[in-house]
Amino acid sequence: MIRAYGLTKRFGPVTAASGISLTAVNGRITGLLGPNGAGKSTTLRMLYTALTPDAGEARIDGIDVVKDPLGARARLGVLPHDAGLYPQLTARENVAYYGRLCGLAGRKLAHRLDELTELLGMAEFQHRRTQGFSHGQRTRVALARALVHRPANLILDEPTTGLDVMAVRAVRTLLRHLSDQGICVLFSSHVMQEVEALCDELVIIAGGQIAAAGTPDALRAASGKNDLEDVFVQAIEASGSGDGDA
Repeated sequence: MIRAYGLTKRFGPVTAASGISLTAVNGRITGLLGPNGAGKSTTLRMLYTALTPDAGEARIDGIDVVKDPLGARARLGVLPHDAGLYPQLTARENVAYYGRLCGLAGRKLAHRLDELTELLGMAEFQHRRTQGFSHGQRTRVALARALVHRPANLILDEPTTGLDVMAVRAVRTLLRHLSDQGICVLFSSHVMQEVEALCDELVIIAGGQIAAAGTPDALRAASGKNDLEDVFVQAIEASGSGDGDA
């Protein structure tokens, strides 16, 4: 379970996130939505310990991300907006390296690498250096890296951006599979079709603050709108926020 309580982050005069509180529970997919600059990535980075909040707190399975960042990271799998692979390592070596950092070794690590190679369809390029990989190939390797240690919680920052139709379908199928296994999935997205297809819970952020939150059906009922895109637009307009740079 992922919980945030009043998370706030400032960059000089810019407040990128202000009082963000949310809960993402096990076995459900929670979508974090908002226009560009709304504070989605900043919120996710605080949750996965890449940024230290100026106020508030976050917990991963009850572990405080500031007081015990290593403990929190051990419970997390993360796919950042930039995959950040080592270009001179092969796909398999990238995943294996992270697996070793997480304490895996020997046959246990080799078996997990084989599982992920099959699950994510990486057999054709697993022994190639990642330099020159397509965006879809990089995303698959980064997902394998995030999953190698079997985390109980998964955070993904716009995981399907730039992917072709078949790759998007594969990622969606994987996320639903992981959720069905009881994993807590929290991801940001701009794609309403994706949100419709996947999300059990939604959190809409605008101007660094929560504009609306709840199940898709609850948000539809509260807004009087049937289409989630209309729900989203109404929440953003009601907040008085638009696109920004945070």
